[in-house]
Formats: sequence, C-alpha cells, structure tokens
Amino acid sequence: MKRYRYFIKGQVQGVGFRPFIYKSALCFKLAGFVKNDINGVEIEAEAQQKDIELFEESLRLKLPPLARIDEIQKTEIEPLLEKGFAIIQSCDDSKTSYKSALIPPDTATCQECLADIKDEKNRKYHNYFATNCTNCGPRYSIIKTVPYDRKNTSMQKFKMCRSCEEEYNNPLNRRYHAQPISCNECGPSLSLFRGDKKVDIAQKEIIQKVASLIEEGNILAIKGIGGFHIVCDATNDEALKKLREFKHRPTKPFAIMCKDLEQIKALAYVNEKEEQLLTSKEAPIVVLKKLTCQNNLHVKISYFLAPNIDRIGCFLPYTALHHLLFAYLQNPIVATSANLGDEPIIINAENIFKKLPFVDFTLDFDREIINGVDDSLVQVVDDKTQILRLARGYAPKVIKLPFKSEKKILAVGANQKNSIAFVMDDNIIISPHIGDLGSMEAFGFFERTLESFKRFYDFEPGVIVHDRHPNYETTKWAKKQNKKLVEVGHHLAHIYACKAEFGLRGDYLGFSFDGTGYGDDGTLWGGEIFVGDKRKYSFKTVKLLGGEKAIKEPRRVALSMLFDKLSLEEVLKLELDVVKSFSKDEIKILHQSYLKNLNAPKSSSVGRLFDAVASFSGIAQSVSYAGESGLLCESFYEKNIEKYFDYDIEEGVIEIKIAEYMLKNKPDKKELNTMFINTLVKIIVDISKREKLEVILSGGVFQDKTLLELTCQELKQEKIKCYFQQETATNDGGIALGQAYYVLSHSEF
Repeated sequence: MKRYRYFIKGQVQGVGFRPFIYKSALCFKLAGFVKNDINGVEIEAEAQQKDIELFEESLRLKLPPLARIDEIQKTEIEPLLEKGFAIIQSCDDSKTSYKSALIPPDTATCQECLADIKDEKNRKYHNYFATNCTNCGPRYSIIKTVPYDRKNTSMQKFKMCRSCEEEYNNPLNRRYHAQPISCNECGPSLSLFRGDKKVDIAQKEIIQKVASLIEEGNILAIKGIGGFHIVCDATNDEALKKLREFKHRPTKPFAIMCKDLEQIKALAYVNEKEEQLLTSKEAPIVVLKKLTCQNNLHVKISYFLAPNIDRIGCFLPYTALHHLLFAYLQNPIVATSANLGDEPIIINAENIFKKLPFVDFTLDFDREIINGVDDSLVQVVDDKTQILRLARGYAPKVIKLPFKSEKKILAVGANQKNSIAFVMDDNIIISPHIGDLGSMEAFGFFERTLESFKRFYDFEPGVIVHDRHPNYETTKWAKKQNKKLVEVGHHLAHIYACKAEFGLRGDYLGFSFDGTGYGDDGTLWGGEIFVGDKRKYSFKTVKLLGGEKAIKEPRRVALSMLFDKLSLEEVLKLELDVVKSFSKDEIKILHQSYLKNLNAPKSSSVGRLFDAVASFSGIAQSVSYAGESGLLCESFYEKNIEKYFDYDIEEGVIEIKIAEYMLKNKPDKKELNTMFINTLVKIIVDISKREKLEVILSGGVFQDKTLLELTCQELKQEKIKCYFQQETATNDGGIALGQAYYVLSHSEF
C-alpha cells in the first residue's frame, strides 16, 4: 500500500472538484480524504500503486467542465491502513499561509439544470429561477473570500430546506457543495417593482407578467448574475428611441439576447466558431455580421439597435431566469448594462430607482451581488476568438507564468476600459472589466474591486505599476500609496499584454495602434511600431484642433490635415463635406488655433486617422462613442477594391497621403474607406518584411475585424508569424496585464 499527499492549485474550488475526487476514490478503491483550503485542494490517497496511477490519470483526463489544474505537488507519506474516503471540512486558517485559491468566474446555467426546469416530475419544474449545480451558476459575483464555501458567499443568509440539504451533502449528486444551491422553499425570491413601489403579485405569476410588460413596450430593469440589465423589446422602434433618449446614447449599439440559436441565425451570419462561443459555458455577447434580409422566423429587429453599422451583438439566455422569461417571449430583447454614462453596472434595486427613473418596472431578487460584473464581449477574427471585454464567464482570468515572481505586483491599468492585474507566485490574475474611470462612481468601483481581490488573496503589493499619463486616475491613485512605483508606457504595455498571453520573451516587431495614449515625448501616441522595447516607426502627427473636442468631432482632424497642405484661403474654397460642415468663421478660428498651437496637441494616433477618413468620406463629422469612426469605416469596406493611398516613410515617420488624394480625386465612400484599410495592411506587411521579426498586433484599432483579418492573411502569405490576443482584451482592458508582464520581464525592477 502507498499513501500520497497532493496539494492541487488551479480552478479547483466551487467547480465540483471534491465530489469528482470522491467518485474517483470510490472507483479506484482509495482510502483518505479531500478538502478545500485557502490555497486550493489537499488530498491524501492510499491504495495499491496501480490504483494510485489510475487515479492520477483521471486527474489528467476526466476533470469536471469548470475545473482546471495548474499545479500538483505530490509527496509520499506513511500509509495509515485506514478504510474509506471522506470529504472533510475546509481549512481556512489564514494565519498558516497567504491565500492563493483561484476564484472561479460565473458561468451559464448548464444543460442538466435547464432539463430540471423543463421536467414536469422535477421539483424545480418551470418555476425556479435560480437553479444551479457544481457545473454552473454564480461564483465570482457572490463570493466574499476564499475558501469558496457557502458561509463566505451571499447565500449565507439562506438556510437550506431538507431536500436541498440532502442534495448538498450527497457526494454523488451534482449539487454536492454547490454553494448557491436553493429552491422555491428556501432560496432567493423575486420581487417586481413599478417605479420604487412593490407590485402585489404571486411569485409564480411574476415571470409571465414581466414578459407581458416587455411585449407592451415597457422598459424594465432585470437583475442578472453580476448586475442589472435594462431590457425592452428589440423589435419595438418606439421603446428603442425612448431608451436612447433616456440613456443619452444616440447611436452606440445595444446588444440583444435571443431566445435560441435559431433566432440569432435569422438575424445574423453565424459561423462554426461563433456558434461555439454563443453556446459556450461563458455565454458572451458575440459581435456578428447582420443579415441583409431578416425574413426568417418573422423577426425583424429595430434599426435603432445598431444604427449605421453592419454588426450586431447577440447572446443567449445564461440564467434559468432568462430561460423562463423566454418561455413567454417570442421576440429578442435588448439587454444592456444598467448604468449611466461612465458609471459601473448597477447591482441593487435601490440604485435603479434613484439613478434610472425612466425604468418602468424592475425585476429584483434577494440574493446580493457582492462583486458586480458586466457581460463579456467577443468577436471571431481569422477563426480565432478576440476578447473585446473580459468579464462574466472569463474573469477573473489567470495567466500562468513559466516562473515564480518573488514580489507581489499590482498593475492598475489605464483610464478607459480599466481592469487591474495582480502578480502572485506564478500567476497573473486579471480582474473583470471595470470600465472607464470618468466618474466618482466608476473610480469607487475600481477601489472596491481592488479591495475584493486584496481580501480574496490577503494581497498587499510590494510594487505598483501604472501608466505614464499624469492625469490618469490610476496614476494619481498609485502615487498616493507610498509603495515602490514603476511607470510603463501605454503603447509598450499593449505589446507586453500580447507577450504575456503567449509567454513570449525577447524582441518582436510590435504594432501598437489605438485611439489615444500618453507618449514618451509628451505628445499623444497611438500609431507606434516597436522593435523590442524601442519605438522605431510612428505615424506623422496631426494637430487635434480643440483638444478633446477633436475626438468627438472627426471633422476637426480632417480639417487639420487640410491646414497642413493648404492656406486658409485655399481651404475655404474647397467643396468638401468636411469644409461645408463648418461656418467660415469657425474655420478661421480653428486656423488660428492650428497656427499658434492653441489647444492643438499633436497626435500620431491611427484611431484619429480613421476619424479623418470618416470625415473626408462624409460618413461622420461627429461621433457619440469611442470607436464609432472605425466601425463606420469598416461597414463601407469593399473587398473588390484593391487600391491604396500613397505613403512614405522618412526617418521612421509614416505619412499616408490622404489629404493629397482628396484634393485630386472625388472618391465615393466605399472607395475611400477601403483604400485606407488596405493601406494600413500594406504598411504593416511592408515593415514586417523589412524588419524580419515575428509580429505582435495590439491596441484598440485592431478591434477592426477587417483590418486584423486582412493583416493576418497577408502576413501568413509572407510566412511571417503574427500574434494577437485571444484570451485577454486587445484594447485598454489589456493594459494592466501588459504593465505587470513588463515588470516581470525586466530584472531591474
């Protein structure tokens, strides 16, 4: 007989790992025990050597769907010659060691749980909105600290009924130690409010009533796993117009939740990879190409969902509540995060009443959300996943390092699309998407998220890494902490985020294209090309007339380009859309700003070049959300047009001759936008052939699916290997990861 002690790290708590071990122990006749602790799972197993080996093989090949093993420490110990195998009480003595058990993300309701609510013989049939098991349901959103036990979650206040307790305590039941286990007898209950007044209605009637309210054109707030959605009928123009007016969101796309995959396929093109993502346990919003004709299933979504662009974000129901609701609904619904402007997603009904008075009805339940988390957003590029927002289902996200860090490192990320990253041992742990830190409420969410992770892991950083921008809220916060600080350039952090995901070391050719970031020389960067850590190429700067106003008004960027080439008098005579969009007096004032450098910072941003092209082509003289110009340009791309702009590279400065072309030609919208994307691809490929290094593509501009797909295809033809992020955000949501990996890659820190 042999006896071994195993310490297992990874995603092994709250995912059915201990019952899996218990069943394996019975199968292979093991004696011993399994238990959670603050660092993972501890097992002692005693049996004949051949049975021990079969048990270890099952660890490699037969894990539960949500489990992941990152490390196994195995030690042989003295046999005790005992009988039987037990699941024993968790050890949470945090004095013995710091915590390192990984927090699992929330996941969609599994097929077995959905079968329960459809089975007439099951006690959860067609009525329990919060059903879950060890293979699905809330995790991160309800946890206060590790180990992941019910007493450490927001389920603590709900005492299990006898039936739930029997399932919870039966190691052979899939609900064994499913911490959110509950039912109508003992679990959370629904409440419906009109305004802030509770509606007197029986529990069993609430969901059908909510479906009726949606069909009647009302706007509702409905509680999900990580926060509230604002919901309305996605086919109802009037409801959509009201929602846009109330949210001050004139054109930014809304995502829609559809009844099933068939309904999504009636509205958008769905390839095999996109279908896998839509039906995955993460259940993200997937950005799809709209069908030009939506005849199937008699569903015609409102134009106001995603106006002016050819994409639509779709996702499937991911909680039992959503599935029960769609039993009474035929149309897809808008399901957008309940918030205002830059504020975080709302996680309690009181704030819906206070902040969103336009909501007609609110559907709430009394399981508290401890950690707010948005829906994840993804798209498929070159048959690979690209993360646009890392959140529910995917985060907290762990990047395993091939080495252990001696220091605890906190990276605080950027000001937009913020996330934060924590380095402990051989893990970089990335928080879910926090959002733009443009309000006190959003920064409060940043601080709460930071405190949650510090509590999860007894984490106190030895080093804090921040962006170079002095006005970022994260930079200002870092400088008040009285810790060792490391400053990392924004665009280099984009490159290092991609290196972190793939575990890359050494020199690469890095294309870091985004909207705006603080450059090493004090100007605004956004079109930078690195060889290793040194910027070797960048795009010619353009003056942003009016500073931040130019980001909202692409016409100011285009006008600045014209001022580069012509006198004021010559510009005033031009018959271009961009010139016509201003009065003569406005152009004269902006020309003075251009000449005297008054509120006219220089920017090398590729994002701003997209703005200029959008303006020159007449598709957008002003925009209402970040990236709108890029989406509009992409929607006018025509693959049969193979033309490019002229460009030159002098002393590392790239100039695309956009203004010159406009002054000599009268291109239509498709030609101009297609030429620009083609030109960016050509520049990337030409420089890659010149430098003869493997390529990294990172930064928000590479969310342009057409640009990234064409670039990957062209580089593949040239036999140049390229990397873009697939498991982490390529936009500013990846900055914290890049900051952390930069410090880990430089021994001097």
